[in-house]
Amino acid sequence: MTDIAIHPEKLRDAVAGALGDKLREIRLALGEVTVVVAAEDYLAAMEILRDAPQCRFEQLIDLCGVDYSTYGEVGTDGLRYAVVTHLLSLSLNQRLRVKVFCPDDDFPVIPSVTGIWSGANWFEREAFDLYGIVFDGHSDLRRILTDYGFIGHPFRKDFPLSGHVEMRYDAEQRRVVYEPVTIEPREITPRIIREDNYGGLH
Repeated sequence: MTDIAIHPEKLRDAVAGALGDKLREIRLALGEVTVVVAAEDYLAAMEILRDAPQCRFEQLIDLCGVDYSTYGEVGTDGLRYAVVTHLLSLSLNQRLRVKVFCPDDDFPVIPSVTGIWSGANWFEREAFDLYGIVFDGHSDLRRILTDYGFIGHPFRKDFPLSGHVEMRYDAEQRRVVYEPVTIEPREITPRIIREDNYGGLH
């Protein structure tokens, strides 16, 4: 186990030194280091994190999208969509979280990192499918979890819980058919008891 793996402060300082002016923000919380880079620096920063001797993040272990539109600390004041990547250095036994925000809320685009880590392929397809984030340079960017005829991106905060259409198998037509949604959306709020000393509790 390396000294950096034992002391995340040293990892924070090593990453900050390697990224230099490409670093927008760096945080250490709960023993984990998170960096934020700008979209225009994303690819260059990722190559540095893979190749720099004090980083050597050879493996991408996760990549996901985030819709910040309903987050209290971001909401409408910041950019809506982010891509969050988790990197692992097997040789140095260290982990890092990288966050980049898409500069355009109406058409979220970010460069693909499949040229750096081929394992990003299906993760980026998932973020495209669920959030509508486009990964520029991806060789096969298509849906991976929803049907090819699916309308919208179901992990966006404004996507209706009931969806836009229903699908079922029609035995007479011997195929799947799409129909308007028949479920009426409703919100169920559980009963909350606010009595003092309820059940003998103080």
